[in-house]
Amino acid sequence: MSKKVLVIGEAREGSLRNVTFEAIAAANIVSDGGEVVGVLCGDGELKEMAQEMVYYGAARVITVSNPELKTYTSDGYAQAVHQVIEDESPEGIIMGHTAIGKDLTPKLASRLESGLISDATEVAAEGGDIVFTRPIYSGKAFEKKKITDGLVFATIRPNNIPALNRDDSLTGAVSGKDVQISNIRTIIKEVLRKSSDGVDLSEAKVIVAGGRGVKSAEGFEPLEKLAEVLGGTVGASRGACDAGYCDYSLQIGQTGKVVTPDLYIACGISGAIQHLAGMSNSKVIVAVNKDPEANIFNVADYGIVGDLFDVIPKLTEEIKQMKVNA
Repeated sequence: MSKKVLVIGEAREGSLRNVTFEAIAAANIVSDGGEVVGVLCGDGELKEMAQEMVYYGAARVITVSNPELKTYTSDGYAQAVHQVIEDESPEGIIMGHTAIGKDLTPKLASRLESGLISDATEVAAEGGDIVFTRPIYSGKAFEKKKITDGLVFATIRPNNIPALNRDDSLTGAVSGKDVQISNIRTIIKEVLRKSSDGVDLSEAKVIVAGGRGVKSAEGFEPLEKLAEVLGGTVGASRGACDAGYCDYSLQIGQTGKVVTPDLYIACGISGAIQHLAGMSNSKVIVAVNKDPEANIFNVADYGIVGDLFDVIPKLTEEIKQMKVNA
């Protein structure tokens, strides 16, 4: 049966995150031919970003602009989105499983007295039901879930569900909505961002990650050069972060970020279970380690036994030559 499904969009520094477009693709599966409605919150002009949601498959988009929504707070965004939900009465809601998504959606689910399927890596229609696949036990197993009654409410893991092709010939209404926001208990005075330059880790297609084997902050320099050549970004294990080689914003693992890139190159990473929980679902894993018995080789598709300070620069040069000769 066709459904109306809301997609809660997420922007960063004036641009929509890729997971918003992936959420639209998931919503089209859930809607089963029904209406996919985008929702964008912020302060100022949102029409251009809303139009992008239309180009990626939203039938129409509702923008909510309010000074209280300039910076994300769970109180402000929950009030704004909840008012849209009350007006639209959707049968489904989809959002990215990002830092904001993980904070906002449980609050909304509580207000709506609804269940919530979090961190879905696959959405499929099976025999008239919408089935969500999500990892459990730190990615060691997967479970399938379906909603038997009530609202279909889910978050999807970035970089797992392919977005629909962008089509700028698509048209859809973009309408603004005024909302009342009050009793904000959180006041944001300043935002300090600590993140890697370039691509966001959770949405990166290529990640070059370093562990304790990089030995120092300077040891990340060869990794950064390789990531630049591949158009990716740099990540790290908790061991490298604890040792002070890099900022914790780069940490990948059970207590860091969960990533699923097309290519993950692990350099000097032993393969502790906590780290594997954050990257073992990468599509292709390449491990570079001096220890042939390192656990990382058990999950790697390709392994190179050797000193990363010899291997990585040579690999970088080879890829540069391939690009020149292509």
